[in-house]
Amino acid sequence: MKKSKAQLLLKISVFLIFIGRAWQHLFWDAPYRSFFWDEALLKPVIEGIFNTTWKDYVTSNTADTTIQNIIRCNGVLYTITAFTVLFIKEKIKIWQRLPILIGGISLIILSILMTKEKFYHVAQFFEHSIQFGLPFVLIYSYQKPINPKRLLTFLKILIAVTFFSHGLYAFGFYPVPGKFVDMVIQIFGCSESIAITFLYIAGIIDFILAVLIFIPKLAKYALWYAVVWGLLTAFARIVANFYIDFPLQSIHQNFHEVLYRLPHGLTPLALLYFLNLHRSKTS
Repeated sequence: MKKSKAQLLLKISVFLIFIGRAWQHLFWDAPYRSFFWDEALLKPVIEGIFNTTWKDYVTSNTADTTIQNIIRCNGVLYTITAFTVLFIKEKIKIWQRLPILIGGISLIILSILMTKEKFYHVAQFFEHSIQFGLPFVLIYSYQKPINPKRLLTFLKILIAVTFFSHGLYAFGFYPVPGKFVDMVIQIFGCSESIAITFLYIAGIIDFILAVLIFIPKLAKYALWYAVVWGLLTAFARIVANFYIDFPLQSIHQNFHEVLYRLPHGLTPLALLYFLNLHRSKTS
């Protein structure tokens, strides 16, 4: 029963990741232009192979439309994958495994593009570990026979790396994102200095959490904190950016960010179920 609950949480989490990214790609934007408009990388290709000047390429409506179509196609892929996940029952069939694998690889590429857009901050990539790693963990969780210790380790690593990387930004190792500060100010109505201090403390707690997860007697407490903090930081995206004068527009603009971040709280909860199941089998 506990395993079914844990796997259900994994399924819901993977569904939310893919449907949130689908929403983003179908209705908003994604950082693919950070690659396609990289002059140092693509100028030799564009001018050498396609015999087009770089200026003509970056100002071309056709090129921009092509990039936009690539983004939309990824949105369709994520949508298909999201609903494929919901049809998984006792085992993952080949027709279910393939889109999840392709979708997972696409999420890795997306994380690389976001990292490129953020000046190659390593933490920017690993902050999305849960999001791009969970589809592969979901597939592994349905394998038979399964190594439960390996599954637990995978989940612990994904959670620890995600929270630690997030903490690097909140702590100020990298420049604290103005978006983080603005959210705290909007939610608590505090000053900028208090918001920065709040984030600094939250960052330290993220570091501690990343360590405690691997200490058996303390892991449970760290994971419950991760559940609460992960869910709160997900919903903060819409709470901080909700405007009563434009309710539907506010939700439409920000809800996809809530969706693909909810697994930051649901994954630690799934791990708690897996840990309880593992203890009951080994006791």
